Amino acid sequence: MEAGFSRMNDLTVLQASQGLAKYVEQHVPNAKSRGVVVGHDHRYHSLDFAKLTAAAFLQRGIKVWYYRDLVHTPLVPYTIKKLKAAAGVMITASHNPKDDNGYKVYWENACQIIPPHDEGIAASILDNLVPWDWDYDLVEKSDLCVDPTDEGVIDAYFEELAALSTQAQDNTSTDLRFVYTAMHGVGTPFAERAFDVFGLPPFVKVVAQTTPDPDFPTVAFPNPEEGKGSLSLAMQTANEHNIPLILANDPDADRLAIAEKQPNNEWVIFTGNQIGAILGAATFENAMAQGKDPKQLAMVASTVSSKFLERMGQVEGFRFEESLTGFKWIGNRSLALEDQGYEVIFGFEEAIGFTVGHIVKDKDGVSALAYFSEWAVQLYKRGLTAYTYLESLYEKYGHFVSDNSYFICNNKTLIQAIFTRIRFGDQPVKTTDAYGFELAYPSSIGGYKVVSVRDLTIGYDSSTPDHQPTLPVSSSSEMITFRLENNTVFTIRTSGTEPKIKYYSELRGTSEAQAKQDLAKVVDAIGNDLMQYQKNGLDKKKEE
Repeated sequence: MEAGFSRMNDLTVLQASQGLAKYVEQHVPNAKSRGVVVGHDHRYHSLDFAKLTAAAFLQRGIKVWYYRDLVHTPLVPYTIKKLKAAAGVMITASHNPKDDNGYKVYWENACQIIPPHDEGIAASILDNLVPWDWDYDLVEKSDLCVDPTDEGVIDAYFEELAALSTQAQDNTSTDLRFVYTAMHGVGTPFAERAFDVFGLPPFVKVVAQTTPDPDFPTVAFPNPEEGKGSLSLAMQTANEHNIPLILANDPDADRLAIAEKQPNNEWVIFTGNQIGAILGAATFENAMAQGKDPKQLAMVASTVSSKFLERMGQVEGFRFEESLTGFKWIGNRSLALEDQGYEVIFGFEEAIGFTVGHIVKDKDGVSALAYFSEWAVQLYKRGLTAYTYLESLYEKYGHFVSDNSYFICNNKTLIQAIFTRIRFGDQPVKTTDAYGFELAYPSSIGGYKVVSVRDLTIGYDSSTPDHQPTLPVSSSSEMITFRLENNTVFTIRTSGTEPKIKYYSELRGTSEAQAKQDLAKVVDAIGNDLMQYQKNGLDKKKEE
């Protein structure tokens, strides 16, 4: 948040809102009467940004469903769904540093915007840069401004959440306890109510991190995905109360981190991929207990996330699909599968984002928190822990190990040259086809044969009959996925906001030790053979 047209400030928020208002008005039927949802978190200036956002719509005569109190991010898409609103905006920087803020836009389908709407909105913003007005108080004066809380929307959200519970009797009688941290964010009241509607015993709060505080005084970086640094107070609290499980939301409570104390008193902080495996298996087991047909079920994960669910679907018979990175793609893909007659019971991304059931088509750390906690009660009742349950899943479906990290490269021309070499070889041969050069992807990597290549930059997929990818193609960023004969899948891609070439790698093996050993060979080859990081002077980073 700073002055300037490339920064988040009152002017740029107002300009963005004006462009969005005009675009929604032009492209969504009955937008004025259906209204637009506006919510905000506790960050510095979030309230002012929310007021200016609402004002832009009100000035166009568009009804605004304006949350006056702090909400967790998933309530905005839920409100769009519940009230059949035309669009929505959430003012939040999620888990970013304290000096940041953000502007998240949802369409009438209650999913984050994707093409062509993102491009259309951007163009509309440029056409509406001159402020129409600058009225922070319009939300208090306009009859078109209504708080969805008064319409019972939050109550309805928790009614739908309560319907996910299938073991309420065990929840009320369990001795299992949990520690919870909101990471100085908005999550505490929503997490407390989620536990209440599931009949779970109240959790023990990390007191210093319970209430919203935009300074995030006890964490250097307010992201529970960062591990022990961000969860140190939670671990201290859990140790003091002899509690084995920690639940952590990020500041806007759309993500969930989990840690579990082991018999040796060491804490295991589960990765997003591991939580995805546990929750995915839990949703499937519960669906089977309800007598559902696996062939009618589906799950979705981002392409850089674990392939555990893909393997599980192959074994159990449910549909699994990949999407591009981010819940805007996961959510829209889930809607498309539902249009085909599937029931999408779970979706996730490796960055600790999960959606359980049908409440929202966006990541939701509160519903995931309640669902996991009920499942943990069942696991402990069986004599299992979350970790031993995960081990049992790996024994059944294969041991999945991953290694995700990145290389620093500030030279865009060099980045392009690296990917050109991967794609077309050391001496590219010109052709007249759509790619411009003869494809020359490596035939083996790390000593293992390449069995398929998907290149979403140029639009090539060796695994499809017509060699056309089923995922969206974008020439504005680099993204190539390789599958190897030893069950390794890895993706290399550029970052849209940082000077990084990222890689996401995973191998399914017969044992954890064997999988780690084999994956290490591939990761070395990614750096030495594909990136040629020493020759190209790239800064190689350790796993994030």
